[in-house]
Amino acid sequence: MLTLLIAVGAFVGYIVAYHTYGHWLSKKIFNLDSEADVPSRQLQDNVDFVPTKKEVIFGHHFTSIAGTGPIVGPAIAVFWGWLPALLWVLLGSIFIGAVHDFGALVVSMRNRGQTVGEVAGRLITPRARILFLLILLLALTIVLAIFGLVIASVFAIYPETVLSVWIEIPLAVAIGIWVYRKNGGLLIPSLLALGIMYIAIYLGAYYFPIDFSELFGIETMGAFPNAVIIWTFILLVYCAVASVLPVWVLLQPRDYINSHQLVLALGLLLLGVIVAGATGQADLSGSAPMVASDIPADAPPIWPFLFITIACGACSGFHCLVSSGTSSKQVETEVDAKYVGYGAMLLEGGLAVIVILACCAGVGMGKFDRVGTGAAFQYEPHVANEATGEQLAGVAAWNTRYDTARGWNAFRLGDKVGAFVEGGANFLTTLGIPLKFGIAMVAVLVASFAATTLDTATRLQRYVIQELATTINFKPATNKYFATALAVTMAALLALVPATEAAGPGSGGLLLWPLFGATNQLLAGLAFMVVVFYLLRRDKPIAFAVVPMIIMLIMPAWAMLWQMFNPETGWWFQRDYLLLGFGLAITGLQFWMVIEAFLLWPKARGVLEEALPPLERVGSQTSMATTSAATAAGGPNC
Repeated sequence: MLTLLIAVGAFVGYIVAYHTYGHWLSKKIFNLDSEADVPSRQLQDNVDFVPTKKEVIFGHHFTSIAGTGPIVGPAIAVFWGWLPALLWVLLGSIFIGAVHDFGALVVSMRNRGQTVGEVAGRLITPRARILFLLILLLALTIVLAIFGLVIASVFAIYPETVLSVWIEIPLAVAIGIWVYRKNGGLLIPSLLALGIMYIAIYLGAYYFPIDFSELFGIETMGAFPNAVIIWTFILLVYCAVASVLPVWVLLQPRDYINSHQLVLALGLLLLGVIVAGATGQADLSGSAPMVASDIPADAPPIWPFLFITIACGACSGFHCLVSSGTSSKQVETEVDAKYVGYGAMLLEGGLAVIVILACCAGVGMGKFDRVGTGAAFQYEPHVANEATGEQLAGVAAWNTRYDTARGWNAFRLGDKVGAFVEGGANFLTTLGIPLKFGIAMVAVLVASFAATTLDTATRLQRYVIQELATTINFKPATNKYFATALAVTMAALLALVPATEAAGPGSGGLLLWPLFGATNQLLAGLAFMVVVFYLLRRDKPIAFAVVPMIIMLIMPAWAMLWQMFNPETGWWFQRDYLLLGFGLAITGLQFWMVIEAFLLWPKARGVLEEALPPLERVGSQTSMATTSAATAAGGPNC
């Protein structure tokens, strides 16, 4: 019953928050105006700037911010117990994460779709812009390498997902052409595409699992070549192409299809939670500790690492890049910003709640083992007692994923993703969905959303490289094709480096992965700083944003310093100079930007920033008197 109460209570709470706190922010703080000019119309080029209906841009925005973040983060954090993770997701998403995403979206829209890094240069200081862009460059390089590894690992571990994920791409292109070139409808074709995807899931699960290890006789990970490195390079090539195409060709229709997939899957999972909770099949308190007491010595402390481990689902700095990098260039009217920015983050919080329940109560419903190879594989109950044939369940099943005796460092990627896939599939079985098909459904969900984040991150990295190139006057990198090639090349080179000898090429993202949590949350703190200065200069209330800003500046700095200098596992004492060097650089950039903001604070209240250059008309196109390669740098001073 506890499982049921948490699931229903969380979603009711999110609906109430949207219509109360979200309404207050949109009406009283940001004064959204349906008649205001927006970047998608000011700079419409039908490539990056495209006026888009709120339902479609919601699909793009949500699937881009979601990815595997609200899955992997909570799946790790329940290691400390389900209650701390649940509280941070619920409170963080309403009062911090959704405010962060919404604020970054509105501020970018009122600055002609500039990224938060660009806006920081005018709201704070020009140096702040450079500091922000450098942090973004590093963070996105890690995102590209690690998300490529996540998707490649899902394809390698769950080969039944491959067919459905890749068949979505030609379907999305066909829908984009149908809608934007033939003026056709969007809803019916996207629903048909969703149906085809689910047929592909069935075929992949029962007849055509695409397993590189079996097809080519290579290892999943290990010596070159391996399945993960092959998939990583295929994915990066796809991202390079997808990120330079007009958004209507692939990005928008694919994300719209994925939004349907998520709503359907999330609805089924929620229904499964309700049935499992009401019938007593799911027992949250009997499956996992509310607050873990036997934390292994090698695990980081829950303070501040809970706030770093769960990012997406509560608050994530990456979201400010999506809000200001792609979504702000497509929102059709200002009032849609609440639906897109605040609403999408609350739905992601709902997904994170389901993940927590799946990784605890769902996993506790029973442990299954994959048996067999090729299309003949099956999932069979893991027997706890050979004599009685009793299935492993409850805390014993949960311990197969979260055995604290193995230690924190033994908790691998497959465990994190597998906990959600297995627990979610257990919920689906209560609805009569076969376990094998349920596992394929949940694994496709993971891979699909990771893919949307991967190619959106490539497009964002292209913007960042172009903005930096414009600043230092390196003209070749202002070209979108050169910048995109540079983005994927950096990610590919990082991926090529083996994280360990056993992991082999393809795992290089893991080398810098320890930096990502703190760096990502640092971005959230800096984005809050930009929003606060935007409001401060307009003499608006700021307390609601200042408190989250302080939290999201202190927590990542604390975590980064602990990682560098704690006596037992600190990078300084372990002589891990690669991570130490990057950690010191990132921390230094953060403190520098905070100091810049602190010195400016007394002078900023009520003083508007310098106005942007006026728009100019060149033929039928709108451009700026002064341009940035990425966003044509300009914006209304409002």
